[in-house]
Amino acid sequence: MYGTFWALIPPIVAIVLALITKEVYSSLFVGIIVGGLFYSGFSFEGTMNHIFTDGLIASLADPYNVGIIIFLVFLGVIVAMMNKAGGSAAFGNWASEHIRTRIGAQLATILLGCLIFIDDYFNCLTVGSVMRPVTDRHNVSRAKLAYLIDATAAPICIIAPISSWAAAVSAFAPEGTNGLMLFVKAIPYNYYALLTIVMMIVITVMKVDYGPMAKHEENALKGDIFTVHTEQNEENEAPIGNGKVIDLILPVAVLIAACILGMIYSGGFFAGESFVDAFANSDASVGLVLGSFCALVVTIVFYVARKVLPFKDCMSCITEGFKAMVPAICILALAWTLKGMTDSLGAKEYVAGIVEHSAGSLLNLLPAIVFLIACFLAFATGTSWGTFGILIPICLHAFPLESGNALSIICVSACMAGAVCGDHCSPISDTTIMSSAGAQCDHIVHVSTQIPYAVTAAAISCLTYVVAGFTGKAYIALPVGIVTMILAVLLIRYSTRKTE
Repeated sequence: MYGTFWALIPPIVAIVLALITKEVYSSLFVGIIVGGLFYSGFSFEGTMNHIFTDGLIASLADPYNVGIIIFLVFLGVIVAMMNKAGGSAAFGNWASEHIRTRIGAQLATILLGCLIFIDDYFNCLTVGSVMRPVTDRHNVSRAKLAYLIDATAAPICIIAPISSWAAAVSAFAPEGTNGLMLFVKAIPYNYYALLTIVMMIVITVMKVDYGPMAKHEENALKGDIFTVHTEQNEENEAPIGNGKVIDLILPVAVLIAACILGMIYSGGFFAGESFVDAFANSDASVGLVLGSFCALVVTIVFYVARKVLPFKDCMSCITEGFKAMVPAICILALAWTLKGMTDSLGAKEYVAGIVEHSAGSLLNLLPAIVFLIACFLAFATGTSWGTFGILIPICLHAFPLESGNALSIICVSACMAGAVCGDHCSPISDTTIMSSAGAQCDHIVHVSTQIPYAVTAAAISCLTYVVAGFTGKAYIALPVGIVTMILAVLLIRYSTRKTE
């Protein structure tokens, strides 16, 4: 089964079960069991060892994964403190005076998501904690908030030269290639990211909702912002502090600044590296842990000094913040284990073989083919960065940068865009899980409501890559994609209103 289509069966089983049963934990674990059975040749002892020793324990012992879990806990504690101190409520009151419409609340969420481009995990949880009070006051459903957060996380990071994603892509570039320059050149061809931003703005301004999201938005207008109620999205207890807007703004600002410093520190900036090189060499896990810890300490000192939250109550937020992140941590642990099962079965080698065999034919359609393959691989495995590592070297092997062929940059960008698209849709993606946590929305609800939007953007992006493959010009293909996206939204708006 190694290196064959069977390697993709475990994540496919998990995803299908999650969408059918609406229960993510058991679905992921069933997928893990299937992977363990395939790997061990259906041996009981081998399956148990592979699932727990090679899978769950190994994934939770990985330093990078542990760093992400610690970052989640620190961020959960900060959010709990902001809520208890009254900072979130104060910001909600202030925003309600300045943001007067549902459209304004959604556009503000998009804008904040675009401004926080350093890292997708950081983006998801920060935008969620800041904008939840605002969108709740304007009866925007949590499903819609989760979509807006998710669509401004990875799609923004993948077109921001100063981000953990730029560092990841740079690291996957072949030796002797300026990875950051390759990333920058690929930005104008990253159609899924660019068209997703266009789509968010257009559907918000035109008030277009379709698929399962339409029901959630309709219920939100009636006062039910959840539609599907779970313990995860129950409202937090009332604040005990008389917080001001500054009690939310300052912790978030310190968090952003400290995380940037933490990332460039991990990349060697204070040891003499340039800012760009430090970001390219940074360890996002370490940087986010250092930054979030510093922000946590500053927040505690700030609240105690201002007497908006006693020290004892600050300490009680540690357990509250941890408990709030337990669902996300559980899903992440299972998702990481499932990725390990998929890797052990040779999914990377299987997909690499498909791409290499298709590189010699249909050259003009190759960007669209690479985009679709990257979509499928990232959707099945739940990882964008793993997809970069598989496909980018293959694309540059088929079309070396030295040849001057425009297809080399276009194919690399198609790989990046497809990876983000598949990551955006996948129920087992880290970013999708973080977006659900940030919006405090049921995870399966978030997945099912955003897929129609992501598929629409993916279909138009694929068409745009066909145009780019034949023209080789971003200034031709991108306008075609934008116009097509606007026309598609208008058509959806017309068809949905006609059926009402």
